[in-house]
Amino acid sequence: MKAIIYCRVSTEKESQETSLARQEEELKALSERYQFQVVDTICEQASGYDLDRPGILEILEKIKEHQIQALLIQDETRLARGNAKIALLHVLFKLGVKIYTISHQGELQISEADSMVLKIISLVEEYQRKLHNSKIKRGMERAVRAGYRPEQNLSNRGENAGRDRKEVPLEEIIRLRNMGLTFSDIAATLRGFGYSVSKATVHRRFQEYCQEKQVNNKDNHVNHK
Repeated sequence: MKAIIYCRVSTEKESQETSLARQEEELKALSERYQFQVVDTICEQASGYDLDRPGILEILEKIKEHQIQALLIQDETRLARGNAKIALLHVLFKLGVKIYTISHQGELQISEADSMVLKIISLVEEYQRKLHNSKIKRGMERAVRAGYRPEQNLSNRGENAGRDRKEVPLEEIIRLRNMGLTFSDIAATLRGFGYSVSKATVHRRFQEYCQEKQVNNKDNHVNHK
């Protein structure tokens, strides 16, 4: 099992540097006990209340790139404190990473309070996902009821199906807007058909189109004088 060792202290005092060395030594012994393959050891001096830490960001990046299965820390306070700790635990558990600590002499056992908060966060995420999918479905249904036929309007539908498209289909935005759909519904509809767009992007592109149309109309009016 591949693992990363993470050591942290909050200040730059000399005594804290000694603490970093001690943490690293103890965690290496823990990794040998469980026969982990230590991919990297990351040590940093930063506040546990801060999420924007180079060491933590590097850990998350390595986990995604190298399929790390375990994170070794002295105790959960070394990972983070307060809300930052809950946020990091949530992310790590979602990534399937097991956390081993010196204080537990094995896998981390979170408190009942932290466990309850993490369950609540997971439930909120699940309902947010359901709400997001419902908005997409509603937008698509409204578009179809208004006469929108995606199989006729969206080009290259069969190519790279299921992948997000970076380009924004301006003609479809205009068409859907003329059918009376809101910018939110237009964005949800296009996402349902594979376009990665937000409400803000749809609104911005439509406003740019309207401004360009105004300029062109003024130019045409001047030319006909």
